[in-house]
Amino acid sequence: MDLNLAPYIAVAMIFLLMAFGTPVFAALALSGAAGIIMVEDLHFLMTRLKSISYSTTAVYTLTIIPLFILMGSFAQHAQVGKKLFDVASRWVGHLPGGLAMAAILTSAGFAATSGSSVATAATVGSVAIPEMKKAGYAGSLSAGAVAAGGVLGVLIPPSVLLIFYAALTETSAGKMLIAGFLPGLLTMVVFMIGIYFIAGRGAARKAVSPRAPWGVAIRETGKAWQVAVLFLVVMGGIYLGLVTPTEAGALGAFVAFLMLLTHRASWPGLMGRIVDSFRSTIDTTVMILFTMIGAAIFSYFLTLIQVPNQLAEAVVQSGLQPYLIVAMLLMVFVPMGMFLDAFSMMAITIPIMFPAVQSLGFDPIWFGILTVKMCEIGLITPPVGLNVYVIAGIDRETPLPEIFKGASWFVLMEIITIAILFAFPAIITWLPRIMTS
Repeated sequence: MDLNLAPYIAVAMIFLLMAFGTPVFAALALSGAAGIIMVEDLHFLMTRLKSISYSTTAVYTLTIIPLFILMGSFAQHAQVGKKLFDVASRWVGHLPGGLAMAAILTSAGFAATSGSSVATAATVGSVAIPEMKKAGYAGSLSAGAVAAGGVLGVLIPPSVLLIFYAALTETSAGKMLIAGFLPGLLTMVVFMIGIYFIAGRGAARKAVSPRAPWGVAIRETGKAWQVAVLFLVVMGGIYLGLVTPTEAGALGAFVAFLMLLTHRASWPGLMGRIVDSFRSTIDTTVMILFTMIGAAIFSYFLTLIQVPNQLAEAVVQSGLQPYLIVAMLLMVFVPMGMFLDAFSMMAITIPIMFPAVQSLGFDPIWFGILTVKMCEIGLITPPVGLNVYVIAGIDRETPLPEIFKGASWFVLMEIITIAILFAFPAIITWLPRIMTS
């Protein structure tokens, strides 16, 4: 078959299969397999399939993924999210939209113990939304803020999505994790400033809590010790070069397990909580690995017909400004985010885009953080908006369109944050550059 025609047929197959409800990993694998057959033959495909699954998943770096997920699950069962929300409310609850700000702060804190956006949204939502409703907040603001706060789970380390990007591009996992810290804090600050202005003209302006005395607020902050310990154990160890990312993940999971064991409120049904943590870790890890296998098969097909190399060459010879090219590549994630989850988006696009970005001389860590930021937008935009659906399951009183409406303000804030990171790359690259190897 004509090599110029094969990629179009394979890409069309992906969307056709997904339209019929085929899981993304299967659509990628089947389309890639069909493409390989089109340009080679069935025997060639079967020979390659013998090794692709093993070589893709038997990677030492990937062991971080189940460890971080398990750590977050143990932390969730130890009610870390509830303690964080209590502390955050003491500090900002007296401000207009203060409880929504507290939800953002809680999301940022819980993100430091978990690697999942969905887990962050679900944990914080179950704690914060009832309190905001009780205080008289509009459903769109309360649910939208928590759905948006959940996106911090894929940016603030430890983040499973950052590890996923590192594995796809063979970038340092430790540096990718460290690079997410300052952009995560910047996103949190932009969200809180945005909430302040939104709440200043709505019902949340008067729905404030009494201001806690400084002494009480400082004393209550001690409740957040679990987050501080986990963050120091995991990210402090990586940053100082004391442990590898994988060792940090194992240590963090063990510390979170001890926190669950020593949390008295969790003792009734403790074994069930532990089993649930392992089960959810297995489910999520298998989903990620299957996505990687499907992406590897499709990626091999693209490499076989030299699509990434051709794109990189075309980009270099286009004569366009390099930053404009990167901006155009990032914009591809906007329509994709309306229909695909973050892992699937990365699996499809990164093997094609990354060689072009490298050929332009950009820092792969800088591009990786921007890519994750673009994936965040997909988590809160219709029609897929996974975080919004998670919150809709928690807050059944607020209609789904209202939650999407509330989240739309945060899409604008995300765009502002991305523009800042795009214009000032040092926010992303400074910490990885000075970290101990």
